[in-house]
Amino acid sequence: MSAIKSHSNEAAKEAELTKKQYHDLLYYMWVVRKAEDRLLVLHRQGKLIGTLFRCLGQEATAVGSAYALEPQDVVCPMIRDLGSIIVKGHTIKEMFCQYFGRETAPTKGRDGNHHIGDIKKGTISCISMMGATIPVVAGAAFAKQHQGIKAVGLAFVGDGGTSTGDFHEALNLASVLKAPLILITENNNWAYSTPTSSQMNIKDIAIRAQGYGIPGYILDGNDVLEVYHAVKKVRKYAVEGNGPVIIEVKTMRMRGHAEHDDFKYVPKELLEEWKKKDPIDRYIKYLKNNKLITDSELTNLEKKIDKEVEEAEKFAVNSPLPRPELALEDVYQDQIKPDPQRWWEI
Repeated sequence: MSAIKSHSNEAAKEAELTKKQYHDLLYYMWVVRKAEDRLLVLHRQGKLIGTLFRCLGQEATAVGSAYALEPQDVVCPMIRDLGSIIVKGHTIKEMFCQYFGRETAPTKGRDGNHHIGDIKKGTISCISMMGATIPVVAGAAFAKQHQGIKAVGLAFVGDGGTSTGDFHEALNLASVLKAPLILITENNNWAYSTPTSSQMNIKDIAIRAQGYGIPGYILDGNDVLEVYHAVKKVRKYAVEGNGPVIIEVKTMRMRGHAEHDDFKYVPKELLEEWKKKDPIDRYIKYLKNNKLITDSELTNLEKKIDKEVEEAEKFAVNSPLPRPELALEDVYQDQIKPDPQRWWEI
């Protein structure tokens, strides 16, 4: 198994990011954090449809990995990876509409609040958090490869999800087919209330890659630059026909499984330890230390994000609920005329 060491300065240098790109990474992490802060208030007021699963403490993984992708790539998030679909073109406004169950949401108010996707944007709505997304994304990646498109599929799975059959079966098939799949396993220490030590006798999930004959990498999941650099590197490896890659990110979810979970099973000292590794605080410190952002730029960015979140909420609140007559729309594929020269689309 190979491992990419945690070293932000080296990663940033190799990535050759522009100042705008450095700021983009902060924007995407911060806008998700602030949007969820507001959604938490609305959830407690009983204004949202469904519960709230937060990305708090894990924003760097979703944002850094998706930012390393190309437009033709596809991504399928889990409940703590909303940053990935924001990077791919979805908006905070769409996110609020989804939570309010409005017709203006990506799924037109007919799906759960975390099941957001639009194939035109290269995003696949998550099917399940328990590994079921992996074979779907592996299939999408293989299809792109079969069409001669240099693209990858980016899938996420939690540490608990690596114990499911879908995880093993999809990785085995992807390895055999050499599908360009990048699988990020988010080791955030807890599968709901079950610690990883109670479900596996290995410390590093990435070593499972050896069983499928594919590379495995271990990253600091709270370092957005390290995640970006690593995914950029393995993307090149995957699209060159070398097959799938497993990336394990070490991170921590800083809230319960969802807002209905009191989180009492997690030791307070563990939370305090990870609080010091907050991905946004760390990144802002990095930007300041390397003179990549000024105090005024930071203030202006925060004001911009606050305004976007406020406008997104107002738009969602004032948007209509789904009309009953739309219930059967988007259920069946529209009839297409097959092109014999593009048989794979039939």
